[in-house]
Amino acid sequence: MNEMNFDWDDLRLFLAVAREGGLAAAAAQSGKSPPTLGRRMLSLERRIGLDLFRRLARGYELTEDGHALLSKVKELEKQILPIVTVQNTPVVKVSAGLWVTHLLCDHVADIISQDQIRLRFIAADEQVDIGRREALIGIRNQRPEGPGLAGRRVTRIQFAVYARDGNVKTWARVIGSTPSAKWVLQMIDGGDSIEVTSPRNALDLALTGTARVVLPTFIGRHFGALKQVTPVIDELEHDQWLVTHHEDRFVPEVRKVIDRIFAILKKHQT
Repeated sequence: MNEMNFDWDDLRLFLAVAREGGLAAAAAQSGKSPPTLGRRMLSLERRIGLDLFRRLARGYELTEDGHALLSKVKELEKQILPIVTVQNTPVVKVSAGLWVTHLLCDHVADIISQDQIRLRFIAADEQVDIGRREALIGIRNQRPEGPGLAGRRVTRIQFAVYARDGNVKTWARVIGSTPSAKWVLQMIDGGDSIEVTSPRNALDLALTGTARVVLPTFIGRHFGALKQVTPVIDELEHDQWLVTHHEDRFVPEVRKVIDRIFAILKKHQT
C-alpha cells in the first residue's frame, strides 16, 4: 500500500466483502447495509486509484489488485484485531411501553440466549427518538414514518376491562394521556375511581379486588386472578410495530434481538 492514510473501518469492510464475495452476506457480518457497503467500496477504490472488484450478477469478485490488497490487509488485521475487539459489544437499548417491557423481561433469557448480548430496557409511554439513537429498537403502535426508520408489523393489540369480580364498580384510573387513560376518564364520568400515576399500580388495585382496570388482553390473560368483564374495546385496538433505524438493523446483535423479540411478541400476544 502507498503512503496514503487508510481508515481501518474501510479496510475492515473491504475484508468482509472480499471474504463473503458479495454485499448481502457481508452486511450480516459487518453490521452495515448493502448500499452502504457498495458506496464504501467504491470510495475506497477511488481513493487508492485501483479496481478492487469485478461487480458481477452473482456477487463481488476480487481483481488481481484486490487479491494483492487482501493479502496485505490480512496481515494488518492480525495486529489490529486484538486491539479493536476489546469491549466492543454494543448495548442494545429497547424502548417499549410498560406492559410490553414486562412481557420482554419475563422472557429475557430467550432474548439473550447463548450470546453475550448487553440489553437495556427503556419502559415509558413516551416515545424515545430512534432516529437519534436514544434507543436501537422500539415497539410502537403505528408504522414508522421518520426518515431512515424501518418497521416490521408484529400483531394486533387488543384491550378489555379486567377485575377479580365483575360487580366491582370502582375504576383504577391512570393519570396520563395514553388512549386507554383517556378512555377510562370518559367511562368514569364523575363516578368512583382511584387515581394512580403508574399502570402497574392500577393492576395492583385490580388484583386486590378493589377496582376494575383496562389492560391489554395479553396482560389480562397473564394474571389468572383477573377475569375479563367486558368485550374487547374496539377503539383502543391497534397494530404493533417493531421499529429500528435502517442502518442499525444490520448490526448482528441488533438483528438477533429484533428476531427474538418478534418471536416472543408474536407467541405471547396473539
